[in-house]
Amino acid sequence: MRGLVVLGSTGSIGENTLDVAARHPDRFRIVALAARANDKTLAEQCLRFRPAIAAMLDGTAAARLTERLAAAGCDTRVLAGPEALLTVATLPEAELVMAAIVGAAGLAPTLAAAAAGKQLLLANKEALVLAGALLIDTARKSGARILPIDSEHNAVFQCLPPDRGRGGPPPGVTRIWLTASGGPFLKTRREDFASVTPEQAIAHPNWRMGRKISVDSATLMNKGLELIEACHLFGVGPDRVRIVIHPQSIVHSLVEFDDGSVLAQLSHPDMRVPIAHALGWPDRIASGVQSLDLVQVAQLSFEAPDLERFPCLGLAVKAARAGGTAPAVVNAANEVAVAAFLERSLNFDDIATVIDSVLQQHQVKPVRTLDDALAADSWARDRAGAELSTRLAAGA
Repeated sequence: MRGLVVLGSTGSIGENTLDVAARHPDRFRIVALAARANDKTLAEQCLRFRPAIAAMLDGTAAARLTERLAAAGCDTRVLAGPEALLTVATLPEAELVMAAIVGAAGLAPTLAAAAAGKQLLLANKEALVLAGALLIDTARKSGARILPIDSEHNAVFQCLPPDRGRGGPPPGVTRIWLTASGGPFLKTRREDFASVTPEQAIAHPNWRMGRKISVDSATLMNKGLELIEACHLFGVGPDRVRIVIHPQSIVHSLVEFDDGSVLAQLSHPDMRVPIAHALGWPDRIASGVQSLDLVQVAQLSFEAPDLERFPCLGLAVKAARAGGTAPAVVNAANEVAVAAFLERSLNFDDIATVIDSVLQQHQVKPVRTLDDALAADSWARDRAGAELSTRLAAGA
């Protein structure tokens, strides 16, 4: 039986991870759970899975969790603060660590798990976008294995020969293709983007996701960030990673080889598929997702992305080519701009404008330490905030 820690257990990835693990009680034991501030859901999870430790980033929420568990007679020990996340990420009794805490808060525990040589199930985008080279180097030195959870990167991993995706692709890989649904505005007229509402932007046609990632899907920024991640995970340059629009979200990624072969991974758009693959690897285990019926699917279509319609994708590719701190800057500026859009203080079509302005002001530097990545992240957030304040004052 393998010990499992879930960082970000109350989010959608965390809940799906626990759903898959619960289907295999003979394989997995939940050692620890961690979350940011949702003490109610974490308490329910602790009562069900009885982990030895529960960690919360927010101290006030941790105090509430302690009271909830004591009232229910649960002896799970509660830890609080950033150090608590580091503690559970490196527990000796845990072989597997699901890294699903969203944002920069998940970066330090993800690096800690890699340094401890864990089998790291990576769902935290920021770990690769902010500090990809650092994370990959840390895993290489410790012997940790990184198993990607994003459906696109997991699909690439499945298409590579066994024991690859660790230090670069095998000889013979020509390029990697990441698929994108195109989001809710694939056919919307460009001139209508200024009037797009948050409700329209988060109405993804295929996936059930959080509000922020749904907006990223609508702008295609999520594909740009995934391109950056793929470069680090599979040791390729940005010019060897292509994005293709695939509205059905059935083909999750493809790998093209020198001999003309193209391998693809297909499944229903359900995150339990890549989670089950990573949890069970190298075995295959049941995910709870129904089998794919290609006759029922009937049609698979593909088209090139329109960078005029989706300028955020082009900005992310530009950052990937620049390297260093540029991806961290694009990611942070995007988060600030998307938050402003969701708060209705920024138009949908101005998200890219804010990101572009911040990126143009940035002087790219190398990322040698975690502090380098976090400094770039903080600088970009400040600049994006200033850009929004200027636009608000000007009535833009």
